[in-house]
Amino acid sequence: MTNPQSIELRHGRANARIALEGAEARQWKVDEHELLWPGDPAIWHQVSPILFPVVGWTRDGALVAGKRYPLGLHGFAAAQDFVIDEQGDDFVRMILRDNAQTRRLYPFAFRFDVEYRLGETALEITLEAENIGADPMPYACGLHPGFRWPFAGALREDCRVVFEKPENPEVPVVAPGGLISPRRRPIPLNGATLELTDALFANDALCFIEPNSRSLRFVAPNGASIAMELGDFRHAALWMRPGAPFLCLEAWTGYSDPEGFEGELKEKPSMRILAGGERARHAARYVFRATPG
Repeated sequence: MTNPQSIELRHGRANARIALEGAEARQWKVDEHELLWPGDPAIWHQVSPILFPVVGWTRDGALVAGKRYPLGLHGFAAAQDFVIDEQGDDFVRMILRDNAQTRRLYPFAFRFDVEYRLGETALEITLEAENIGADPMPYACGLHPGFRWPFAGALREDCRVVFEKPENPEVPVVAPGGLISPRRRPIPLNGATLELTDALFANDALCFIEPNSRSLRFVAPNGASIAMELGDFRHAALWMRPGAPFLCLEAWTGYSDPEGFEGELKEKPSMRILAGGERARHAARYVFRATPG
């Protein structure tokens, strides 16, 4: 079923709702379990934004061929209207093309596709970027879904994140302006298990740059979990607003400018570069399990 603002996907006992604005997932439900947070403009005005053509912040905008462009946090895809390219009961592919508004922020000709595929217990999201111009095109993209915290009937303080492999118990400090500092701060990561508290996020997101793990699980004490399988994304992040009822499990190809970075967008660490006519695909999967497994 389709209405002018969103698309409904169904697969067995699962359903999802995807908005045309930003190609943003606004609901994902498996049986009676509502997984995405419902949103609250007083706390955070988004639910599950798509990030493109940058992830995180640029330092005073993006510099391209000596000219500065006012490219803000996570780019502009979340504020753009996508059009449906292909649709079925349990999948949809949506397209954004460059336009006068995007070229004022990012001077490249592109096609950007977002595809959702809904399974019995999984939601797979694929992002594809294509350079339809002649000049090399730097870009980054990412997923930023906010999940209910707590979920599955758990108490908030009993939820945790478990990585596939042990990770470094220090993460980069997020400097003023959202930039990535060379300094690091400790987090209570015991091998692969991170106990969640509001205080963890008092200084912004936890950024895991090129982690050892290719997946992580947001786990309730009864064993229910939401897994993020990173697939073609190199970086992961966890974010919430202290006291807010959500936790974001984020998959990124890039990240914010390093503190002190003054180079061109194409020189920014972690940016991908597409030659004219080149296309790149990035897919990740979120999986809900109501019981341990």
